[in-house]
Amino acid sequence: MTDDHQTLALLLFSVFVAITLAITTWVSRSRHGSAEEFYAGGRLFSPMENGFAIAGDYMSAASFLGISGLIALFGYDGMLYSVGFLVAWLVVLFLVAELVRNCGRFTLADVVATRMRERPVRIALGTSSVTVSVLYLVAQMVGAGALVALLLGGKGEATQTWTVICVGALMVIHVSLGGMRATTWIQIVKSVLLLGGTLALTALVLVRFHGDFDQLLLTAAERSGHGEAFLAPGLKYGGDWTARLDFISLGLALVLGTAGLPHILSRFYTVPTARAARRSVVWAIGLIGGFYLMTIVLGFGAAAIVGPEAVRGSNAAGNTAVPLLALDLGGGADSTGGTVLFAVVAAIAFATILAVVAGITLSSVAHDLYASLRRRRAEPRSEVAVARVAAVGIGVVAIALGLLARDLNVAFLVGLAFAVAASANLPVLLCSLFWRDFTTRGAVWAVYGGLVPAVVLVVLSPVVSGSPGSLFPGVDFQYFPLQNPGLVSIPLGFLAGWLGTVTSAEIPDEAKHAETEVRSLTGAGAV
Repeated sequence: MTDDHQTLALLLFSVFVAITLAITTWVSRSRHGSAEEFYAGGRLFSPMENGFAIAGDYMSAASFLGISGLIALFGYDGMLYSVGFLVAWLVVLFLVAELVRNCGRFTLADVVATRMRERPVRIALGTSSVTVSVLYLVAQMVGAGALVALLLGGKGEATQTWTVICVGALMVIHVSLGGMRATTWIQIVKSVLLLGGTLALTALVLVRFHGDFDQLLLTAAERSGHGEAFLAPGLKYGGDWTARLDFISLGLALVLGTAGLPHILSRFYTVPTARAARRSVVWAIGLIGGFYLMTIVLGFGAAAIVGPEAVRGSNAAGNTAVPLLALDLGGGADSTGGTVLFAVVAAIAFATILAVVAGITLSSVAHDLYASLRRRRAEPRSEVAVARVAAVGIGVVAIALGLLARDLNVAFLVGLAFAVAASANLPVLLCSLFWRDFTTRGAVWAVYGGLVPAVVLVVLSPVVSGSPGSLFPGVDFQYFPLQNPGLVSIPLGFLAGWLGTVTSAEIPDEAKHAETEVRSLTGAGAV
């Protein structure tokens, strides 16, 4: 872009960021005080509002930037993320949403702690939830770094470094000021803008090809350099047994991971009833389903119009495919229309990053970890103060990891977070809800039995070392061949929970289980 057009893009972008900060500040002043207000927004949101907020939480930078980029680079195989992310909501709808709302108060740990010894369960699940949230935040940081660096016209490491740091700072400000109420309203605004922007881009892509989707696919295949293979399975996950097992592992992580994501589970507590939680999920499925259908058009559109080589030239992982597509659809880099459309898309994508996992990250630290370790006579309201302080620490860790992972695709990074969630959080959640004999030892072992292998296998995988695209390409301590650990770590989580239960001397409290069962199914006694 010319200097004038770049200035215009930065101005539009800055105005949008300022508006989100204003929303946060205004909402944070509208209500004060209680932990319920900070963590659950007062439980005052309607199913439609909460459905839009869930969609906003879920349609993060990974969805808008990462998935479209993967489709632009790998064609059919990139669509696995779209399918996996959407199918996962059926698990949430039928197994999790209503039961979690009835049994808990603010976090996943509240559900499990209703029938277990509270302290060890909260520490284990707090640790797991923070780990998942940090991994999720890293993906947002990487997406923001690539996006703002492109907006500034710089591709150097210094530009990306400073943009990641600034994004982390903005995220901390959003969270520490507003809590869940402000976060929810930002997510609602964000999802409306994101769906509107995605719809506009999809329409422009289809207009470019006169509504002929077949022609779009054929052009994308031709420009990809792979021909018909671009439209068939196997370009990324075909070939040897390692790639095929990676495909299965990723699919398991995507489908099962959503039901264990702490920042999604926390959304069920912002509505007044379990019925409202279930209806929220129905709203979210409709919104998210439409969105992922459009990301397929955007991905193939980027391949057909921008070209995979140009996408790789801007960002090797494909994270800038959609902004580049918007620039071209608007008239090109030297046009005012292209500049405006690019700035709007960049601002919308940036909004998907701010506060995306804010509420649950902080509630996991403050409500689970701090509440378990603090003195019994400490004021419960002190949790809110701890949550605000924790924002800084979580932000610093996410920034540091984001700088290391800036060359990886953001959808891939989120896939790792999903694998950890499915390995550590899902087994303990399902067992505590449906297994009468489940014990405290089983719960703790299920969490650590999934969390530790998942993290260790990622560290020993090609993601971290042993290949040119690794975080540390100069060293090699790769001993696990798969990039996603879900195929191994998810069964280990369930196995550890079973083993801990059968070897435990604890006698399950039949009365507590009966109370949990009645409460989860009927809502009697729900907060």
